[in-house]
Amino acid sequence: MLTGFEKIVEARILAAQKKGEFDNLPGHGDPLKLQDDSTIAEDLRLAYKILKNADCIPPEIELRHEIKKTEDLLQSMPTAAEEYRLINKLNYLIMKLNSTRQKNIAFDWPQQYSTKLMRRWG
Repeated sequence: MLTGFEKIVEARILAAQKKGEFDNLPGHGDPLKLQDDSTIAEDLRLAYKILKNADCIPPEIELRHEIKKTEDLLQSMPTAAEEYRLINKLNYLIMKLNSTRQKNIAFDWPQQYSTKLMRRWG
């Protein structure tokens, strides 16, 4: 059984449908893009959705993006000095990312860039 407020809402929706106010809306006829949030605790889902809609991302993901961007920059470095500076930055970012996790050490990102550089210079 509908409450008074629900009856008013339903009546307004039906009136808008009859007037055609829902026709030609953006995405009309397209399938819904539902996201799988089954891995998120039920009481946190709404908060996560609000943060995502506000373009707020967790610090760990921000660090991953910065690591990826630094790796891409490293591929195009013309001089060894600039490459060495970026490798130090990259190792720092990886260390920071690894320190934020509370998981098994096997999942840590290895800091292998300095050893690659030493082999290259050696």
